[in-house]
Amino acid sequence: APITLTGRLVRLEPMREDHLEPLLAAATEDRASFGYTYVPKDRAAVRRYLDVAAEDLRAHTAVPFATVELRTGRVVGSTRFRELEYWNAGVWPPRHGHLNPSGVPDAAEIGSTWLAPSAHRTGVNVEAKLLMLMHAFETWRVHRVSFKADTRNERSRAAILALGATFEGVRRAHFPAAEGGVRDSALFS
Repeated sequence: APITLTGRLVRLEPMREDHLEPLLAAATEDRASFGYTYVPKDRAAVRRYLDVAAEDLRAHTAVPFATVELRTGRVVGSTRFRELEYWNAGVWPPRHGHLNPSGVPDAAEIGSTWLAPSAHRTGVNVEAKLLMLMHAFETWRVHRVSFKADTRNERSRAAILALGATFEGVRRAHFPAAEGGVRDSALFS
């Protein structure tokens, strides 16, 4: 079932088609802070972003959200549960495409997060992460929630640590970098 998470500052609502224009506005507000994070840059990229999010939701590998600032009611970015792992799906080793009978994951990553610069330092991101952590641990009862960030992104790494996550190490040449090339990823859980 679709998940909506609401706090005092933010509502995380299931990403939908009608989020295209608001996401485009948030993504194009000011791109100066998006150096280490993929953020769609134009209407065609937002369209692809929505399509991939819908595919991942259907495949049960992610739960994408539009991030809505409650004070203004505007969409200020996006986040998602991703890399959902289903350990009790009756196959060994566990692999994508095989769900637990309950449909509830055993582990998840919180990621693909970006916010319009006007939402930075407003508490929106911290509350969004806490809502997601509460849902993952208290509703789904997962064993682990993980995070990863480009090793060069000191702001994101500090924010992840401030949530109480533990640094687990660096995975070298792990992922395509947002600006091209290949990045190293700092891993946390």
